[in-house]
Amino acid sequence: MSTETQGDGDDLEERVSNFLRRNFPQIQMHGGSAAIQHLDRETGEVTIMLGGACSGCGISPMTIQAIKSRMVKEIPEIEKVNADTGMGGGGGGMSPSFPGETSDDGDDDDEGPQAPF
Repeated sequence: MSTETQGDGDDLEERVSNFLRRNFPQIQMHGGSAAIQHLDRETGEVTIMLGGACSGCGISPMTIQAIKSRMVKEIPEIEKVNADTGMGGGGGGMSPSFPGETSDDGDDDDEGPQAPF
């Protein structure tokens, strides 16, 4: 985890941590965890590590999408959110990083149910 020594940086990191705790208690209730892996105040980019039960969970892509869309609205300094589930890259499946809002995986027209948060 990257930390900044500036008071403003610590405040931003605290606000991001509080955001995760306040908006996503389900993560912890279901045996998962969410922590700041990297925070770049200059670019407004934050990387969140989802761990525990989140690794390999089928709903984690929806959780990541909810974190991304809500965090940039609630914390103005954050412009981009990346997430990592610790499952590693490559080899198909859904990417834990969300460069866009849609997916062109082919046959799946139904995106399934919305996340319960």
